[in-house]
Amino acid sequence: MSDDAHVLNAEQPPEETNEAAPARKSKTWLYVLIVVVILGIVIAGIVLLASKGPDTTSQVRDIFIILMALLSLVIGVALIILIIQLAALINLLQNEIKPILKSTSDTVNTLKGTTAFLSDNLASPVIKMNSSVAGLRRLIDLVGLFKK
Repeated sequence: MSDDAHVLNAEQPPEETNEAAPARKSKTWLYVLIVVVILGIVIAGIVLLASKGPDTTSQVRDIFIILMALLSLVIGVALIILIIQLAALINLLQNEIKPILKSTSDTVNTLKGTTAFLSDNLASPVIKMNSSVAGLRRLIDLVGLFKK
């Protein structure tokens, strides 16, 4: 194996083994199962508490109101974090990606100009000269045939 092949193999990320993917899937299903069981226990507890009487029902209602307030706080914090991340993404797009795209566009325009210049000043004259030489060579061949 050549040195280039070793360099290429060293730069490639290691492939995921066949055992790692099912293990990750089983962990995900385990987490989902745990969440479903916990939610089921909570709902069963609430139903049992609510069926005990009016005082318990009002206490369950108050607990739900407190939980909803806490949940709205968590959602508010998540939205604030999302807005901050969105602002960072917009900043990245405006200040880093736009200049890269502009530079790439300038490079492409420079390459277009270079290829047009080379085509006009190098390729076209060479093609014209080759066609003239080919025509002259054919003329010499035709004249050479008449001399025989």
